[in-house]
Amino acid sequence: MKDADLKGRGGAAFPAGVKWGFVAGTTPADGQRVVVANGDEGDPGSYIDKHLMERRPHLVLEGMALAAFTVGAQRGFVFVRSEYPDSLPALRRAVAEARAAGLLGANVLGSGLSFDIEIHEGAGSYVVGEETALLASLRGLRGTVSARPPFPAARGWHGRPTLVHNIETLANVPFIAAHGASAYRALSPGATPGTKLVCLNQRFVTPGLYEVSFGTSLRTICDGLGGGLKDGHTLKALQVGGPLGGILPASLLDTPLDFAPLAEHGCMVGHGSIVAFDETTDMRALARHLMKFGADESCGKCFPCRVGLRRGEELLDRPGPVDRAKLEALLETLELGSLCAHGDGLPAPIRSLVEHFPHELELV
Repeated sequence: MKDADLKGRGGAAFPAGVKWGFVAGTTPADGQRVVVANGDEGDPGSYIDKHLMERRPHLVLEGMALAAFTVGAQRGFVFVRSEYPDSLPALRRAVAEARAAGLLGANVLGSGLSFDIEIHEGAGSYVVGEETALLASLRGLRGTVSARPPFPAARGWHGRPTLVHNIETLANVPFIAAHGASAYRALSPGATPGTKLVCLNQRFVTPGLYEVSFGTSLRTICDGLGGGLKDGHTLKALQVGGPLGGILPASLLDTPLDFAPLAEHGCMVGHGSIVAFDETTDMRALARHLMKFGADESCGKCFPCRVGLRRGEELLDRPGPVDRAKLEALLETLELGSLCAHGDGLPAPIRSLVEHFPHELELV
């Protein structure tokens, strides 16, 4: 896994092999470790996990089983967002089929190893996509973020070492196990090995889910696969990676889909959604919408996020010019004071809009 350099597909891009090493290196008092698949896909414009859970559930379960074998886990959970009613039965059928085939349960394939998986339905919270909030919800508690350390790899589900991975990350594991790290690296011409699933929103001529190699330019994805924008509209900007991702103007469409090139422009790969905005989009309205989304979805645990995002919405909602100094101070407070990526990530798209569309935001 370390040789393959599989990076997490949920947004943080943390090296999966390193995370596995943390969990495997623990010495739990009761010998129990846990694997959790995070299927609480809440980013607007994303339906990658939905596709994998409904169309390729055995691929996800196999990735979990391989991870469990490697780190020494005996129990697994798939946490599915409640807005995906078709994902739950698909996964439950797949678990039943795997058990019947001897691939899950006690003494898997006569190996002496035991590993089983439960499917858990979420409760409709965006922030529960964050791993500590997800684990709280999985234990029947309110889905709020916890300070780290301790990290879940050391102290997670009911205090046990817990490996938490995004669904797409786990779906990459069987290929690596079957073909090796070199074959996985060969899938990509970019700096990051492997491929990435991306979602194109309804503004494209051919919206949908596509698998591309890292290093593929956004122009190739948007104009080649997406066919450009429908109804003769022209592209004004893209938001890549969900509501916490930066916003890229059309002039930067030749940027490769990879972590470092996007980071240079204040953007990220994130979960893989690509949302297009055409020439009719009011960028101040977009900034206000992002702040409102963040405020509405805040878990409320930390003061900067709970109050700061609502103040940001109000600042952009007032008629007339926006005080740039106040906005910058608010964004800095969110970045430095928020407990998790929800609060400290939302300044990124606002900063993009400030940089590329200052006149539309009416900054003074």
